[in-house]
Amino acid sequence: MDWCVRVSQKLEYACRAMAQLAKQADGKTITRLDEIAQREAVSSNFLVQILNDLRRSGLITSKRGKFGGYLLTGKAEDISLYDIVQSVEPTLLENTTSSEGQSGASVSKVWHSASNHFASQLKETKLSSMAESDAGPMFYI
Repeated sequence: MDWCVRVSQKLEYACRAMAQLAKQADGKTITRLDEIAQREAVSSNFLVQILNDLRRSGLITSKRGKFGGYLLTGKAEDISLYDIVQSVEPTLLENTTSSEGQSGASVSKVWHSASNHFASQLKETKLSSMAESDAGPMFYI
C-alpha cells in the first residue's frame, strides 16, 4: 500500500507555480501570472494570492507593469520544499498533540518524531527536483 500526505490545494498550487518559475530561472526571465495559470491549469485569482505569500516570504519577486511578472529570488537548487511549506502553510508542521493523560506524553513523542522526520525530508527536497521535466516540451498557441 502506498501512503500519501494530504496536501492542501494552496500548497500544491504553490509548488506547481514555483516549479514553473524554476523552469524559467535564469535570473532575468519574468513569467507572467497568466502564463503560470495556463501552464498549470489553475485559477489566476487564487494563484495571485499564493504568489503574494511566496513574495512576502522572499522566495520570489514581482515586477509590475505591462512586462511584469514573477521570478525566483534565488537558485532552484537552494530553495527547499520546506521553504515553500513555511511560506504558504506555516502551521502544517506545528505540534498539535497534547501530553495530557496516561498515554499523552508517549503519543506526543511519537508524533513529534514523525514530524521532525517529515520536516527533514522537506528540507532535503529541492525545488530543482520538482522542476525536472519528464515529458516532452509543451507548445502553447
